[in-house]
Amino acid sequence: MFSLIFNIVEFCRNKLKSMKRYIILLLIFCSLASNAQQGIQTIRGTVLDQQSKYQLAGATVVVVDSDPLIGTTADENGEFRLTNIPLGRHTIKISFLGYSERTIPNVLVQQGKETFLAVELEEMTIESDEVVVTSEVDKTNSLNEMSTVSTRQFSKEDAARYAGSLNDPSRMAANFAGISGSNDSRNDIIIRGNSPAGLLWRMDGMPIPNPNHFGATGTTGGPVSMLNYNLLANSDFMTGAFPAEYGNATSGVFDLQMRTGNNKKREYLGQIGFNGLELGAEGPFSKNSRASYVINYRYSTLGIFKILGINLGTGQAVPEYQDLSMKVDIPTKKAGRFSFYAIGGTSHIDILESTKDTTKDNSSLYENDGFDIYYKTKTGIAGLNHLYFFNPTTSLKTGVMVSGITNQIRQDSVILKGLKPVDYFLGQRDETRIVGTLQLNKKISAKNTIVAGAYLHRIGYVYNERLYKFQDAYWLKLRSSDGYSILTEAYLQWKHRFSEQFSTNVGVHFQHLALNNASAVEPRLGMRWQFLPKQSLNFGLGIHNQMQPIQVYFQQTRLADNSYISSNKNLGFTRSSQAVLGYDYNFAPNWRLKLETYYQSLDHVPVDKNPSSFSMLNFGADFGFPDNDSLENKGTGYNYGIEMTIERFLSKGFYFLSTTSLFQSRYKGSDGIERNTAYNGNYVQNMLVGKEFKIKSKLAFLVDIKVTYAGGKRFQAIDIEESKKQQRTVYDEKDPFTYQLPDYFRPDLKLSLRKEGKKITQEFVLNIQNVINRQNLFIRSYSRTQDKMIDQYQLGIFPVPQYRVLF
Repeated sequence: MFSLIFNIVEFCRNKLKSMKRYIILLLIFCSLASNAQQGIQTIRGTVLDQQSKYQLAGATVVVVDSDPLIGTTADENGEFRLTNIPLGRHTIKISFLGYSERTIPNVLVQQGKETFLAVELEEMTIESDEVVVTSEVDKTNSLNEMSTVSTRQFSKEDAARYAGSLNDPSRMAANFAGISGSNDSRNDIIIRGNSPAGLLWRMDGMPIPNPNHFGATGTTGGPVSMLNYNLLANSDFMTGAFPAEYGNATSGVFDLQMRTGNNKKREYLGQIGFNGLELGAEGPFSKNSRASYVINYRYSTLGIFKILGINLGTGQAVPEYQDLSMKVDIPTKKAGRFSFYAIGGTSHIDILESTKDTTKDNSSLYENDGFDIYYKTKTGIAGLNHLYFFNPTTSLKTGVMVSGITNQIRQDSVILKGLKPVDYFLGQRDETRIVGTLQLNKKISAKNTIVAGAYLHRIGYVYNERLYKFQDAYWLKLRSSDGYSILTEAYLQWKHRFSEQFSTNVGVHFQHLALNNASAVEPRLGMRWQFLPKQSLNFGLGIHNQMQPIQVYFQQTRLADNSYISSNKNLGFTRSSQAVLGYDYNFAPNWRLKLETYYQSLDHVPVDKNPSSFSMLNFGADFGFPDNDSLENKGTGYNYGIEMTIERFLSKGFYFLSTTSLFQSRYKGSDGIERNTAYNGNYVQNMLVGKEFKIKSKLAFLVDIKVTYAGGKRFQAIDIEESKKQQRTVYDEKDPFTYQLPDYFRPDLKLSLRKEGKKITQEFVLNIQNVINRQNLFIRSYSRTQDKMIDQYQLGIFPVPQYRVLF
């Protein structure tokens, strides 16, 4: 059912027509404003101690090879400003006595927006020769110093740069080793054969719900992201064996950071593209204040493609969505630093079979096949953080976050004769969370750092879902619950640096769910050994537990006397034990080779009480939510594989990224038979390459190419006779995921033109998804309207234009 909702990408003509004049005015204004040249801009930023996060007053910052030399020192707040910087890319060097020097190449300076750098320097354990770290945003290391393996740092430029990403952080992450992303319609993150539900989303240190439009409760993906890359700072993406700070996840962590606004100058942004029409602003509250704001609003404009005559191949449904993202940062002299952030979005769509024009060809990628569907979602996230330094080595971070997600679903079965809709499914899901946190960070010395903290989650829920049973003529309750529960997490982690070359991270994480008194203690270990100047070995080991999606606990079981019970309420956590070994080699300037091998054992997985092939490890493989009741924590599974990354960081306008993943993902249901999981594609190969050509001093042309080759999606055999009898797709549950669709292959091309003006920067972008129009098979299913098996294909060639202006 949800495949229809999540993936129809047409836009309402009436809404679009009312906005066309504003879009035209914006384009005219931008063109008129760019007729002169100025050619200089400002680089600003902060310099902090990597362990304590305290400001390093007096740190030296210079622009390498500038003539005359451009440089400055950080003020008492660790802040610096480099003015009169020519437009283009520059190398910035930051140094401070007793700390490893850091060099950041390819810092892009463009008109209309000052460039901001958040720099962290690591204190040297002993006095030694100069140590220089060189890379674009230093992707060889994570932002979280406690993470030693399976972590990739990324910048907002990555989401904007990579072909096929469409400015979506999730689609950008699909290029990294260990990630399977061979789905044109959704941005689910499948890590090393795990269900996408095993991912933890965080924003500014707080866990958040699914940040996607048309997303469902309990899931972590959707067709359009609410995350606005224009507001992101450098962030971490983790694919396994993550440190003790992170809990209630079994596969990975998307640890996002929202950037602060410019506290010296007001700046504005306008953009139109795949994710919508977008307007943004940032700046200081006043000339004498260090406080700042940044805010961005976006409204869906995908109907432009339809007006331009581009066939999206996805039917006639018209989704509408909008979102707002913002952050306010208030540093004080004595009371610490306060920050407030918020993300909110709404989306809705109606997919009506009963109004279909049967005289026309209505074939599309996602058929509703005899159903009228009405779907609405609302998501809201708001948080307040406070950071206070007792002294330069001791800090306390506290925060509170409130979030809510609502799904309203109505599905009517359309009688084929006469196209008359009949009630079939009604559902409403509401989840609210209030999360409080505190984290104490103590840098004992250059060699020892201790971090301790806790999270307290109040999880509220309202579920009311029912399904009409035509054969028995009654409404079956699926979920009917109203209440709340408490999830408690606590952690302690310690980093010890034996030397500049060898360090360890040791930690423990604890979590407890009050709903059924489930609890878990999870030890974690990480090690890093740089045995040669350009080579290192990394190791991670840990146990990770995750509660089930909250609605699973309230699945109703109908008894003989027609009463209902919540038979899943006593389910425990799913447990994952992980071991990862990695090797890093910076074999040439700006080049990196990374190898990782891993093994993951899963147990305490919910499966049916009676012998069957069902397992929660396959949750998310389709677009529905499992209605299995009377589950037990007796299932198992395992994942293992090897990954290779070869990367050239952006240098002289050129970058290259190749990731290869070979893996195996298997599970056992309550029948004890070992099978492939739904995510066992066996292999994924991604290759990205890009080049920036300087046409004139203030005009650049960029070409980016991406190629993905992956094993086909696993699918279940279909019982054709039973499907015809029940007039719906009925799977052979005894033989799931044995079969595999043909391999997935898709090349993407991105062409960009960046023009610098007197006070603005303009960017014209054309993303061409699936540039060769490859027909990738998406799913095989039974169509009751055609009374036969049908094949549905993913998107063919899909051009996506974008215009962006900074001023």
